[in-house]
Amino acid sequence: MIALTKSKVYTAEEYLELEVNAEERHEFIDGEIVLMTGGTPNHNEIASNFLVILKVGLKGKPYRCFITDQRLWIPQLNRFTYPDVMVVSQPLELQAGRTDTVTNPLLIAEVLSQGTRSYDKDGKFAAYRTVPSFQEYLLIDQYMVCVEHYAKTNEQEWIFREYKNLVDRIMLSTIPLEFTLADLYESIQL
Repeated sequence: MIALTKSKVYTAEEYLELEVNAEERHEFIDGEIVLMTGGTPNHNEIASNFLVILKVGLKGKPYRCFITDQRLWIPQLNRFTYPDVMVVSQPLELQAGRTDTVTNPLLIAEVLSQGTRSYDKDGKFAAYRTVPSFQEYLLIDQYMVCVEHYAKTNEQEWIFREYKNLVDRIMLSTIPLEFTLADLYESIQL
């Protein structure tokens, strides 16, 4: 358990030192350490389903896939976060001097919860967009069949698509993969 002081502003180095030994995961937002909430069974199952889709679909291709516990560094905003699912193009790039913090995500997916929905759609998405390698974002609802898909078309433009039917097929823009919402929501009780 990390012993945090509410009024203290932490350095990135202090955060990383505390986080290595922490039992829970924390985000770091420009000096503030924020405890991450636990996930629901639907949240975990959807993230796991997506990881399986990615791992099978990208087998033998130059990508790495990560889930939940892989830390991402967003240097422009002095922020560390843990995306639900992240795809990285090879070669894997790590924060200088670290072996546990990725810096080159290509695709990120977040499974929405009541407590993080607004943050995932607004604050996190804005932060992710400062990472030069980041090209594609999926927001996956865990309470109803709905996926919001954002794909970068140029430096300041993103295309938005929304999918709401189990038969809908999502074709990813940045990696060679297509899948159905039925596969993503397999075994999910809504």
